[in-house]
Amino acid sequence: MSSSMDTVLQENLEQRRHKHLYRSRVTVDSGCSAQLNIDGRSVHNFCSNDYLGLASHDDIALAFKQGVDTYGTGSGASHLISGHSKAHRDLEEQIADFTHRPRALLFSSGYMANLGVLGALLGRGDLVLEDYLNHASLLDGGLLSRAKFQRFKHGDTEDLETKLSQADNARKLVVTDGVFSMDGNLAPVEELSTVASRNNAWLMVDDAHGFGVLGKSGAGLIEQHNLSVDQVPILMGTFGKAFGTYGAFVAGSQALIETLIQFSRSYIYTTATPPALAVATSASLKLVRTDQWRRDKLNKLISRFRQGAAQIGLKLMDSNTAIQPVLFDSDQQVLQASKKLLQDGFMVGAIRPPTVPAGTGRLRITLSANHSEQQVDALLDSLDQC
Repeated sequence: MSSSMDTVLQENLEQRRHKHLYRSRVTVDSGCSAQLNIDGRSVHNFCSNDYLGLASHDDIALAFKQGVDTYGTGSGASHLISGHSKAHRDLEEQIADFTHRPRALLFSSGYMANLGVLGALLGRGDLVLEDYLNHASLLDGGLLSRAKFQRFKHGDTEDLETKLSQADNARKLVVTDGVFSMDGNLAPVEELSTVASRNNAWLMVDDAHGFGVLGKSGAGLIEQHNLSVDQVPILMGTFGKAFGTYGAFVAGSQALIETLIQFSRSYIYTTATPPALAVATSASLKLVRTDQWRRDKLNKLISRFRQGAAQIGLKLMDSNTAIQPVLFDSDQQVLQASKKLLQDGFMVGAIRPPTVPAGTGRLRITLSANHSEQQVDALLDSLDQC
């Protein structure tokens, strides 16, 4: 006799709990900021991706409210029906200008953007090569595209070159994160661009965690390396991190964007994001452009944290970004440290497999321009006690 669905599922859940891999949600009673209210107490927030501290900015909130007054709360349809507003169009033009690309296209999320790009550009007979540590959305997009799917060693351009040189597929697409979300390190985008070009392949960079933070004006890792649209033809970025709002975009050539409009299923077959959100993101873009002090302060806090961590012997990864992982010897230790930190008033993400490879569990500490030096020092004191 077959087991009931709940019995089978519960067994799997108990196995995950036993391996210290069980995930639990925490209910937050406040907006995203350097301080969160959880269960009636205030805790220091060191686990969000609000790198520039814009998620609770008054100017962005006011723009959102004004957008609701003008457009209402929803778009009511997909972009290709009646959901594409002037606010959406204006933001796309602003993002294209900001990233120095001919055009940009808005998506509802970074996950949907990655699925949409890979599905639109690839099919059977094509090849997609992805960095081993790419985000799950990129991996899923590659697998769902029906192209031949391969992974190259993390940041290893020689391994990539070997795999590309052996391929004779009609289309070859190299895909990488810009800033790797669990490690905080940067992809060697210049070298990847050279290898891709030499082997007649296209390059896609997901710069979700670099956009707004890196580069002279905050336009991201591609701006930091001064790479053109020919060198990086497909650029994806998100607004839910450094920009403090929500949504994503893909920027590139006229032909790329028109192809996505015509063939990207995750763009065509979904309701457009609320126009008010586009109004808010336009306001955020202005702050990203003008508030250089936010990036300057963030970089100072990153240096302060790394120096302090070295002094107390924490095992850090090679990251100079706002993502500062602290490695532990076991997943059980990661959970224990996270719980101890929360008791001390610090919320930090406990990252374990399958999000990261087995044996590399970590505390994923993220810094924000909203943090103070005193908060960083207090976190280091608590980590020292762990």
